[in-house]
Amino acid sequence: MRVLGVDPGLTRCGIGVVQGSTGRALSLVHVEVVRTPAEDPLATRLLVLADALTAAVSEYRPDVVVVERVFAQQNVRTVTGTAQAAGLAMVAAARQGIAVHLHTPSEVKAAITGSGTADKAQVTAMVTRILKLDVAPTPADAADALALAICHIWRGAAQARLDAAVTHARAGARVPGSGSRPGSRGSIAARDERGADRDDSAPPIGVRR
Repeated sequence: MRVLGVDPGLTRCGIGVVQGSTGRALSLVHVEVVRTPAEDPLATRLLVLADALTAAVSEYRPDVVVVERVFAQQNVRTVTGTAQAAGLAMVAAARQGIAVHLHTPSEVKAAITGSGTADKAQVTAMVTRILKLDVAPTPADAADALALAICHIWRGAAQARLDAAVTHARAGARVPGSGSRPGSRGSIAARDERGADRDDSAPPIGVRR
């Protein structure tokens, strides 16, 4: 599996591509940080990011694009720019017909370091070790983008199996003659559907910037 991770940001946007699979060694394919000057017009800055993200998706053809999930912060200006960059990454993937997934910062930290409250230095150190890099990726935006990709490779397969199991359970509950009354659903599917609206994702701990 090849995954392109995006650590969205208006001033600095990290892009990292990792290849591998669960249980096997992962390898670095590409990493970069796209920068836009704060004094430039917003439209110009967004165009630079859009071009860079489109180029990365087109060149490296990932199986999945993973973007950090954006949460509201006290600094409204920062979160607005982050959300705009995240949207550009999702559009770049959608134009190529590539699936997009979102992970929270705490999910990524927990997957990479074992702790959802790890700091940036710990994440960078683990990314360097996991990918067997001679030099740590800098700035932190580069390491964060690679961490997103690694997180999805490790967690994505398990999540895909879970989603498939839920889909299968729902489909089976609707098959005529499966034992369910018309208009009703089996107990497993009912529990799945009640839980589908819950957001069990971890809270945004240590959101960057």
